Amino acid sequence: MVDDTDLEQLRRCVELAAAALDAGDEPFGSVLVTADGTRVFEDHNHVSGGDHTQHPEFAIARWAAEHLTPEQRAAATVYTSGEHCPMCSAAHGWVGLGRIVYASSSRQLSTWLTELGAPPARVRALPIGEIIPGTDVDGPVPELAEQVRALHVRRHRTP
Repeated sequence: MVDDTDLEQLRRCVELAAAALDAGDEPFGSVLVTADGTRVFEDHNHVSGGDHTQHPEFAIARWAAEHLTPEQRAAATVYTSGEHCPMCSAAHGWVGLGRIVYASSSRQLSTWLTELGAPPARVRALPIGEIIPGTDVDGPVPELAEQVRALHVRRHRTP
């Protein structure tokens, strides 16, 4: 269940996604929050340079592996504007991060991109649970998913 604290963190993710879009990147943003509620890392997409592995969720997993104990990682929550892709889900699972909360789902994103005439993704969108079963996952959040959709419309709509 998504609560007010979760919504606050997800709103930050949407802000980061908007910042990515304003910087010419794909609109995705994520934050890592420890068990005590401290936001310890945040990032947005950096794929415009050609390295399509520069997702914020992947950066979070790498940062967490270097800076948090296994126990701290397991108790942490990753918040993100969009559900993890398979690469990011695997990284999340390999480093042992805890709960994931997302504003919009991969299924929603796939539908939006199809509607906008965007080229098909090179990697198949799979739900997080198919990559890392047993992980505590919440999302999508309808009021924020619509904001995320608007960012993708801005990104892909031709002038």
